[in-house]
Formats: sequence, C-alpha cells, structure tokens
Amino acid sequence: MILTSVNSQLLERYLDLSVDELKNTAANMANIDTPGYKTLGFDFASEMKSFLRTSNYPESGPRLSGVPAGEARGHDPKAARVDGLLSRADGNNVSLDRESMKMAEAQLKFKIGTALLKQEFGSISAAIHADPK
Repeated sequence: MILTSVNSQLLERYLDLSVDELKNTAANMANIDTPGYKTLGFDFASEMKSFLRTSNYPESGPRLSGVPAGEARGHDPKAARVDGLLSRADGNNVSLDRESMKMAEAQLKFKIGTALLKQEFGSISAAIHADPK
C-alpha cells in the first residue's frame, strides 16, 4: 500500500510534464542541423489543466492507494509542430535561443516541483510522527 496525498499526485504529474518538456527540448536541439526538421512542443499549462479536469482525486487529505506507482500519471503529452518560427534555407526551424529558454523554464519547473514535493512529504512525515495527546 502507498500513502499519497492529493498534492503529491498533482506534483507527480507536474514533474512528469517538466521531464517530458526537457526531453522534447533535447530532441529539438539534437535535430538542429537536420534538414527539414520542424520544432515540436506542447503546452505545459494546457496539459496540466487537462489532467486536473480528468483526474478523480478526492477533494483533500491523504489516502491509501493500492494503485501501482505511475498508473495515475495520465497520458503522455502530444507534441505538435510549433507555429510561427522562422525556417532556414534547409527548412529547419529549430532556434537554439528558444530551446535554451525552454530548457531553463523546464529546469526551473522541475526544481520548484521537487521543493514542493519535499515540503509535502515533510508534512506527511510530521503528521505520522506527531505525539498523540
């Protein structure tokens, strides 16, 4: 059995999306010299909102879950071509500046998510170890 909270489940999805964003950015950067390659991306905020709409987590409080880790994560985000970017003569439209900015954003999101998750687990641990009165 796994002890989780609503916040830890939401933070798990948040961290998964930030990792997916990093992977997507790395793939774009790896293809910067591939003729005809088009930049792929997804809308982080829309993916998170979609997860919130489709999740059926309880309103609040910790819960015991028999669901194996990872089953509640939701679907992988669908990367699509990014519109509005300038293409070079070879048809490739990957911008190193844009991808560097996207990587920094994803790293910051991941750092924030891990800090929040650490705080959440600290709260759960404090509740478990609290002196009964």
